[in-house]
Amino acid sequence: MSKTKLDNVEEKKVPSFSSVIFVFLYLIVTMGISVLWLEIPIHITLVSAAIVTTIVAMMQGYSWKEIQAAILHGCSIAMLPMLILMIIGAIIGAWISAGTIQTIIYYGLQLISPRWFLVAAALMCSITSLATGSAWTTSGTIGVALMGIGAGLGVPAGMTAGAVVSGSYFGDKMSPLSDSTNLAAAVAEADLFEHIKHMIYTVGPGLALSLLAYAVLGARFGGETLDPQQMAVINETLTGLNQNFNLSLWLLIPPVAVIIMAVKKVPALASLIISALMGGVFALIFQGASIHEITQAMNWGFVSETGIESVDALLSRGGMQSMMWTVSLGFIALSFGGILEKTYMLEVILNKIEPLIKTTGSLVLTTLLGSLATNFSMASQYMAIIIPGRMLAPAYKRLNLKTKNLSRALEDGGTVFAPLVPWSLSGAFSAGVLGISTIEYVPYAFLCFFVPVISAIYGMTGFTMEYEDENQDKIDNNSEIKAK
Repeated sequence: MSKTKLDNVEEKKVPSFSSVIFVFLYLIVTMGISVLWLEIPIHITLVSAAIVTTIVAMMQGYSWKEIQAAILHGCSIAMLPMLILMIIGAIIGAWISAGTIQTIIYYGLQLISPRWFLVAAALMCSITSLATGSAWTTSGTIGVALMGIGAGLGVPAGMTAGAVVSGSYFGDKMSPLSDSTNLAAAVAEADLFEHIKHMIYTVGPGLALSLLAYAVLGARFGGETLDPQQMAVINETLTGLNQNFNLSLWLLIPPVAVIIMAVKKVPALASLIISALMGGVFALIFQGASIHEITQAMNWGFVSETGIESVDALLSRGGMQSMMWTVSLGFIALSFGGILEKTYMLEVILNKIEPLIKTTGSLVLTTLLGSLATNFSMASQYMAIIIPGRMLAPAYKRLNLKTKNLSRALEDGGTVFAPLVPWSLSGAFSAGVLGISTIEYVPYAFLCFFVPVISAIYGMTGFTMEYEDENQDKIDNNSEIKAK
């Protein structure tokens, strides 16, 4: 085993490779059975995986006290994201009470044609997420409204959600306000803006290909015109919204305020709380809602009672309590991840792989696969950046690669792929707020597939890979990494 932080751990505390492989095989097999066959709740499957991992770790010499500390460490990581998630639930309830979501749906149905809806949805989410630095905020606000518009236009929910996720994670990667973007740059010790500029090479083509795919999909929805049945649904929805709610462009102030606060670098939790309160105030002013009704909607979710099925189905959602399924999953998943981290199980695998890294291509591919594996095992895009980044940084230095190559690969495999994992925080959150299972939108979240593939191709060919020594660019990419 190469010289790493594992050498500082007592030998009995380093899990054997076979025991770690057993843990990951158990996770993969049980998750596959749970999701695809027996439909066992993901929460219970993850708890069983945590129990098995605990038993394996204790057999390797860890005490229950150490395991418990690892669980609490995982919970501490989950705390801020879970608070943000609950506040977003309150925002959805407050904004629907205020009529903000209804206003976006109302004008969106009139302005966006079915033919170009998926393209427009991806672009709208890209811009919003770029401004706010948060895929979660974008999905939970603009994304919710777009799901309503898509339903009215007759676009399948999976396609709409895929476009929302693609656009949201484009902006999340490219925004200097994004926590994952800052984290990747920090872990790799790269300059933030150099890191962002370097990501344009992978995310730019990824978004362009995604928009092309959405344009092709959109062609099946009848060009610029709607069939009579779709038109009837839209008219019913527009009439229901107009007759039951006081709609006004003033109601777009709360989402605009979120973007302004993000640009002003107001902390995410604070800006979201302010946005929820603004929704409550607007509900009082524009909809004549009582304080009791507003607080009920913020806690339990808004209940639409217009008598129009299509409208009620769109608007009966939100509330902090609606997020508890995802919150509980987040704490369980990151508790499990805490055990994996503190018992060095993922490092054991990465240390086995590191000696096999011989070329730039194999190094980038290892980084991508390491981030993907961490997303699947630890359910956190943050851990998918931190652990592979920490373990593989020396290999990038040995190859004389600039640190921004590492930070880009970490985001290409860690941040972008996270919403495709059903039991990850990102996957569970996206499914929760968009009202659709992760499996249903995965085939249409094109950006999440294109970007890692493009990144791997760049690694294999050497295209856009930058070296500390400029002359290194002329060296054959297939030459072996030489240790300093």
